[in-house]
Amino acid sequence: MIIVSQNLTNYGFPIPEDAIFRINLAWISDLGILEEILDKHKEHKIFLDLPKNRTKPPNNKYSMTELEPIIKKFDNIKYFAISNVNSSDDIKIFKKFMSDKIIMVPKIESPQGVENIDEIVKSLGAEKIIMLDHDDLYSAILKSNINPESFQTHIKNLINFCNNNDVTLLRTIGVMFGDDEKRISEYVK
Repeated sequence: MIIVSQNLTNYGFPIPEDAIFRINLAWISDLGILEEILDKHKEHKIFLDLPKNRTKPPNNKYSMTELEPIIKKFDNIKYFAISNVNSSDDIKIFKKFMSDKIIMVPKIESPQGVENIDEIVKSLGAEKIIMLDHDDLYSAILKSNINPESFQTHIKNLINFCNNNDVTLLRTIGVMFGDDEKRISEYVK
């Protein structure tokens, strides 16, 4: 499974046919723009990423009431990621808005999320996928005054859990940097 960022399209990179196109709603300033992007990428499976309790910019926020008609309209939305999942309660409120065809993907970004991974995974459907945000996990460890050396232990515990329980673990592989970015906060065309 390869998931590519919406930002690749800003630089003319072709999206591989079998890649899943990730749209991070933090970077979408208007739901009309979201619909334009979804129309433009109808041939790809979509991984829609909802920032919840996001503290870093950009911080666009949408309610499920606003998103539900769009999710129903575009049947290529196959994955729905939720940020900052610390327990199964963080997922329950979104389930009522999702069809069985959409795979919910909790983003694990805190020691609490790692510690509650069994409970979180049990609340998912048949296909079990989680996403790890390394940077936010490390930041959460520091903010909680937990020994930073526990970072590796948390990651190893999560990897072991996923390997032993047939759970797909999505992790970041590389980042793009460039010196020609002119936009301040709109990273989507």
